[in-house]
Amino acid sequence: MDTFARKLRERAQQLGISNAEVARRCELDERRYAHYAAGRREPDLATLVKISKVLGTTPNWLLGLAPNGDEETMSTNLLDRLYAAAAILDETELRILVVQAEAIAQGRISTKTLDQRV
Repeated sequence: MDTFARKLRERAQQLGISNAEVARRCELDERRYAHYAAGRREPDLATLVKISKVLGTTPNWLLGLAPNGDEETMSTNLLDRLYAAAAILDETELRILVVQAEAIAQGRISTKTLDQRV
C-alpha cells in the first residue's frame, strides 16, 4: 500500500495537480482520495482504473508492478508511462510519436553498427 500511495503523490506532482483536483477529476470525495494518497486505504478495481486514467498512467504503474506482475524496473516504469501517454493522443499525434521513437531507435541501431565496425 505504501508504493501505491507514493505513486499517487508522485504522479500528481509530475502533472502539477493537487490531491483535491485528482479527486474531483475522478469524481471521488476528497477525503476518500486522501486516504488512498496517505496509504490508509486501497481502492477497489474500478476506482483504481479510474484513478489511473485521470493520472494518465496504468494500474500496474500505480501498484509498482511490471506488466507481467513482477516488480517494476525503471524501464517498465518508463514504458508504462509512454503507453499511458500514447493512449490519449489523437491519430496525428500518435503518428508523430511513433516516427520520433523509430528515429531514436534507428539512431541507436546505426550507432551500434558503427561501433562494431571500429
